[in-house]
Amino acid sequence: MAVFVALGAFLMTLAGGWTALRVTDRRHLVLGLAGGLMLGVVGLDLLPEALDAAGTEVFGVPAALLLFVAGFLLAHMMERLLAGRQAAHGAEETGPRAGRAPEVGLTAAAAMVGHSAMDGVAIGAAFQVGGGMGTAVALAVVAHDFADGFNTYTITSLYGNARRRALAMLFADAAAPVVGAASTVFLTIPEGVLGGYLGLFGGALLYLAAAEILPEAHHEHPARSTLLCTVAGVAFIWLVVGLAG
Repeated sequence: MAVFVALGAFLMTLAGGWTALRVTDRRHLVLGLAGGLMLGVVGLDLLPEALDAAGTEVFGVPAALLLFVAGFLLAHMMERLLAGRQAAHGAEETGPRAGRAPEVGLTAAAAMVGHSAMDGVAIGAAFQVGGGMGTAVALAVVAHDFADGFNTYTITSLYGNARRRALAMLFADAAAPVVGAASTVFLTIPEGVLGGYLGLFGGALLYLAAAEILPEAHHEHPARSTLLCTVAGVAFIWLVVGLAG
């Protein structure tokens, strides 16, 4: 049952990526929406789950929040290091993507794939607890996997990766929940480890949304419609979290 439900997440992820692919003529709106979706996922979904799962404190601060900050800083340092290496090797890219290393987009997309795999694990674990719990978790995962697919394709392509790479990461992200759900037959991830991972991933995702996606969205089209798309993205995630609760 868990794997069957994860197939729904597979299709929803592909639908999100297809949407991001088809609306390239409104790129600023796509990026504005992606930024809002990412902000909503981090603030309303990932971080609360991380705090619940990894509630222990380290020197007066919840471990999940420390890892959240660490994830933000790691994403920043990785981008700067890769961009510096690209410049040192004589890369001369111009335009809004100048100085952006494609590896950053691939790494961020790989983190999205890891997150989707954890979604599949959550579906499998919830169905082990009971059918009602499994259904609730599955609905939440399937609903926000549209945003995951949308963001995975957008992040990969934003950093200058070819379309085939963006599509490959999209398909990997779509397959990840199925693999994660199937893995629950053989293993159980400790709650504290899962919470720490969510905190770290949330910090990295917030950096990409705030420092890359949203500034790019407003770079050439500082329109109200772009801002409205960002707000709509946050509101959509809030709706999904509320319905799942």
